[in-house]
Amino acid sequence: MRFVVDHLAKPPLRDGDTTEWARGLEALAALPNVSCKLSGLVTEADWSGWRSEELVPYLRRALDWFGPSRTMFGSDWPVCLLAADYGAVLELALAALDGLGHAERDAVLGGNATRVYRL
Repeated sequence: MRFVVDHLAKPPLRDGDTTEWARGLEALAALPNVSCKLSGLVTEADWSGWRSEELVPYLRRALDWFGPSRTMFGSDWPVCLLAADYGAVLELALAALDGLGHAERDAVLGGNATRVYRL
């Protein structure tokens, strides 16, 4: 059975204490049948004041835990529109993918979703 964690399991960004979130998501990442969507962070942060520098580390942590073969981009559209347009959400994800090779980026940006969801 395959499982996908949506929105990085919604880290409590406004609260600031992400210890339990990190512990739980890292434990899920240890399971080979679990993937994670890099999505939903802009609405977990301050809608009008979030900055890429604050959110990219969470995306990169998920990438470290799940690896580029079990992470996939998600826009959380149209809900993301509460805090950012699609372009800003995509730019945020691309910033987190900086340093990955072409094949890894392609996998995160679409290939993994095609495989995991059997599209």
